[in-house]
Amino acid sequence: MSVPHEAKPRTTAVVLAGGTGQRVGLSIPKQLLKIAGKAVIEHTLTIFENAEGIDDVIVLMAPGFVPDVERIVAKAGLTKVTRIIEGGNTRNETTERAIAALGEGLADGEDRNVLFHDAVRPLLSQRVIADCVDALDRYQAVDVAIPSADTIIVTRTHGEDGEFITEVPDRSRLRRGQTPQGFKLSTIRRAYEVAAGDPNFQATDDCSVVLKYLPDVPIYVVAGDEYNMKVTQPVDVFITDKLFQLASTAAPRQADEAAYQELLTGKTLVVFGGSYGIGADIASLAEAYGANVYALGRSTTGTHVENPEHVDDALSKAYGETGRVDYVINTAGVLRIGKLAETDTTTIQEALNVNYLAPVQIARASYKYLAETQGQLLLYTSSSYTRGRAEYSLYSSTKAAMVNLTQALADEWAGEGIRVNCVNPERTATPMRTKAFGQEPEGSLLSSEAVARTSLDVLLSALTGHVIDVRQQDPTAGAAESSGFEQALASVLDRQADV
Repeated sequence: MSVPHEAKPRTTAVVLAGGTGQRVGLSIPKQLLKIAGKAVIEHTLTIFENAEGIDDVIVLMAPGFVPDVERIVAKAGLTKVTRIIEGGNTRNETTERAIAALGEGLADGEDRNVLFHDAVRPLLSQRVIADCVDALDRYQAVDVAIPSADTIIVTRTHGEDGEFITEVPDRSRLRRGQTPQGFKLSTIRRAYEVAAGDPNFQATDDCSVVLKYLPDVPIYVVAGDEYNMKVTQPVDVFITDKLFQLASTAAPRQADEAAYQELLTGKTLVVFGGSYGIGADIASLAEAYGANVYALGRSTTGTHVENPEHVDDALSKAYGETGRVDYVINTAGVLRIGKLAETDTTTIQEALNVNYLAPVQIARASYKYLAETQGQLLLYTSSSYTRGRAEYSLYSSTKAAMVNLTQALADEWAGEGIRVNCVNPERTATPMRTKAFGQEPEGSLLSSEAVARTSLDVLLSALTGHVIDVRQQDPTAGAAESSGFEQALASVLDRQADV
């Protein structure tokens, strides 16, 4: 006789958003501050929305700001968020309200997993979430922590003389706590019930409550991530914004060829820069999957992207013949190398017209068509966008502008359902690159076909406002998701060596 398989308990993420923002000098809660085009709390909630191990999400929001979060959740379509309630005046009270809400509707003896996470940690990785959920299969309480890179000192104040060191603990045993913190609901509820009998009860995190009031319950430590920083001080706002700009995002691949065919058949793509290279490869792929493709280029259709009339005519023609425009892609660009002081005005103007003003015009002209289909605008940057290099000042600066344009338009057009993304290929074998650098060693460059394949994945995804890296070391020649600070740093270092 077989033993019935025990159902895995539901896992609820509780996003604690009770902070006021005073330490970052704001008049609104810091979780409503916009970073990389979205409120901090939206970034955080989206992470849990996309986490396979999370069944539902509850938000504990600062009093008076629940409607703000309700609007964010509705606009972003965050379906896992089931409740948004006001937090308490203290962290303890907020957790107690969450525990009460989680217990509503549970049958006798029923338990569930709960992950408490700070709303102002918007760079949490899916790996950490998965590790916490897995650990709750074996343990009743789970914390997330990383080693301390700094020496920690213990001090004591001696009157007006100031602070003096009294102890230097062994750094190898010290960890910096992060969130989420995970528990069986029954465990954290019991810990707070015991704590309620302590008239001096006060805690800043929930694992310390279990540690103090349920000392027999082991608390397992999941390896955290340096990337999982908390937005607390003004400098954190700046750093987090830059990390969002630098971090790459994975574009999900479709299950098989039939899925691409189903999603692209009957859709209309307008590809500027479609004469050769990445643009031509995107056009060929999409056409093979049944899309209506308009591949436009200077050498094939006489389309000059820097000419607003040419752009308007191309979009109007595609719409007139197919009745829709679903995707607009711009891969057109010029690469001019040389010292700025020695560059003539004509060359400077060409770089600005083609690499910056043309994408701006394409975006503006595409808006009405993409709003109708809730489609996507796809732009391209360069691996040098994070740091300009000598003799590439025009190219690098205009490519950096593409990233800012992407993030700004993604936010500006979110209400119309238009997605805007930017692909960042490393050094790629294209005719433009060959013209600038000549023949390079075989195997040293990414193929334009690989970039085109990733570009299709981005078009078919729900992503918006993202920079998608395409790197040669990825065995699938697609976009590699940043899973931590180390990968982001490695990416930055690589880009400094690329063009």
